[in-house]
Amino acid sequence: MGRIAGVTAAETRERLLRAAADVFAERGYDGTRVADIAAAAGVSNGALYAHFGSKAELLVAALRAHGRSMLAELLAADPDRPVTELLLVIGRKLPRRPDVRGRLIVEALVAARRDQDVALPMRDYLGERAGQISGLVRGAQDDGELDPALSPEALAHFCLLLAMGSALVTPDLHAVADEEWADLLTRVVTVLAPAGITAERESTP
Repeated sequence: MGRIAGVTAAETRERLLRAAADVFAERGYDGTRVADIAAAAGVSNGALYAHFGSKAELLVAALRAHGRSMLAELLAADPDRPVTELLLVIGRKLPRRPDVRGRLIVEALVAARRDQDVALPMRDYLGERAGQISGLVRGAQDDGELDPALSPEALAHFCLLLAMGSALVTPDLHAVADEEWADLLTRVVTVLAPAGITAERESTP
């Protein structure tokens, strides 16, 4: 099971990332061997190590490739959508995400607590996610959509906590009615608006 005939290096890498995402999500980080991922991808261990230096590196690479944030997907679909609307759309989906993406995040977070080899790239990954969110917040503040007194970093951290928490507290463990959750999110987003806009909204019948 070396390099597959007619398959490029880029295709082999993508095959490995897909296999890693599936195997990590099914067996967990500690329960997965590099050989398991290579076998699932149909390549040799040597072919895997030609692309990734370790199991930890492969875990975070799989998270980057197949755990892309809903924020990135929504921005790609509609770059001009207001940030407050983006936050609401994403927030409403958070309680309903028991997918491979959520399981990968859980495995990466748990592994990062015990394994420094995972912790270092996870810090970079989460830092990039936080930077993306804080950049959007700053743009929304410049446009008068969000209160300029808010800390973009603090709001980004809050969003990350919600996203990561939703991967841990899945609907089978605890659930809330969709309508109640949406109402709470709408109230939270309203508070994030500049004071004048918030007062105007509250006074509108």
